[in-house]
Amino acid sequence: MENGQGPSDYHVEVDKTFYSVPHRLIGRRVDVRLTYRAVEIFQDHTRVASHVRRSQRGGHVTVNEHMPKAHQRYANMTPAALIKMAGRIGVNAATLVERMMRERPHPEQGYRSAMGIISLARRYERNRLETACERALAINAIRYSSVSAILKSGLDRASPAAEPVKAAPSHANLRGGAYYQ
Repeated sequence: MENGQGPSDYHVEVDKTFYSVPHRLIGRRVDVRLTYRAVEIFQDHTRVASHVRRSQRGGHVTVNEHMPKAHQRYANMTPAALIKMAGRIGVNAATLVERMMRERPHPEQGYRSAMGIISLARRYERNRLETACERALAINAIRYSSVSAILKSGLDRASPAAEPVKAAPSHANLRGGAYYQ
């Protein structure tokens, strides 16, 4: 079986399941040999990975050595453990970390950002960090850099706009929804 294109991350999809390959092969063409019990992945006729084939479709099969060094650092970490660590900061931090991992193709891709959020607790007071996470969630800025920028600029201390946004004044060139019916 041939996989016509290379992996976009360090996994290839085979029969609705993702199997890891060495990360150096991201974007490179690989061939896959599939048997009843095994998945073998070749690059230039050399076997670069071999996995026991999952009987159940879906999910990921990952060998730690296939991960980039940045991902290996968090290989034994779980999303639940990171969310629990963030929960010690507050509910907004936990929610932000959970979304960081849920919104990526693979939760592992969010581990570094999640650890970054948690590490901000060493530099900033927990209530400031919690408020910054709340603000990031409110504007859908689910990234470490957004939370860090909110803290650096002091936006976590700024009060939300006291006055509600006023409706636009009536004007001859403004048409309501009925105009388009």
